Amino acid sequence: MRLEGKVAVVTGAAQGVGEACVRRFAEEGARVVCVDVREEVEDVAAGIGALAVVGDVSTPEGNDAAFAAAVEAFGGVDVFHANAAIQIMGSLEETAEPAWDALHATNLRGVYLGVQRALPELRKRGGGSIVITASILGIVGDPDLAAYGAMKGGLRALCRALATAHGPENIRVNTICPGDVETSLLADFFAHQPDPEAARAEITERYPLRRFATPRDVANVACFLASDDASYLTGIDVVVDGGLLARVY
Repeated sequence: MRLEGKVAVVTGAAQGVGEACVRRFAEEGARVVCVDVREEVEDVAAGIGALAVVGDVSTPEGNDAAFAAAVEAFGGVDVFHANAAIQIMGSLEETAEPAWDALHATNLRGVYLGVQRALPELRKRGGGSIVITASILGIVGDPDLAAYGAMKGGLRALCRALATAHGPENIRVNTICPGDVETSLLADFFAHQPDPEAARAEITERYPLRRFATPRDVANVACFLASDDASYLTGIDVVVDGGLLARVY
């Protein structure tokens, strides 16, 4: 029960990595606030005895609602997991301004807004943990996900700024950088390939572990970073990629 007595706010909790994380946090004893723009988040929360907030984290109002609900229901916040993200395929030249703006609004601006709301609450508790879901595409490039990678790279830079600024307050900030994860975002990527099955087989072969991550694989790392077991870790990227970036060719 590594998170017993802690309150965690998790965004993008209706499916995929976010859903796996709220389930994992609850297993470890946390009281969880599940946040998502999709109403399905209510079913996820009900299944684990958590609190659901239907809200858009790309807006100040959505973030305000999430943290207000956490404070009202549980008295404060100890962990903020900024996980919500969208994915729009395209090279930079193919990315229209509305697509760029949508990615920025959720994937980067949404984290900025969430952290702004989280910091005062973590400070009241004498510290806490901020976990940000970035991506290996914030480290290496994919020509078909130029804007997505740019936002994820921005999260890595934001993490370091926050870690250095708030370490003296015992507020830790780390990113998780997953490789391919078996979620709807990955399915969308393969759907855009000329031969989805061949593309899946080819990319799987690039992984030393010969498989993609499950959402649970990422949730295990998020749980560790949220817990006191990671009390001396801040300002780092935890790469969860089955060894992909270890390869040269």
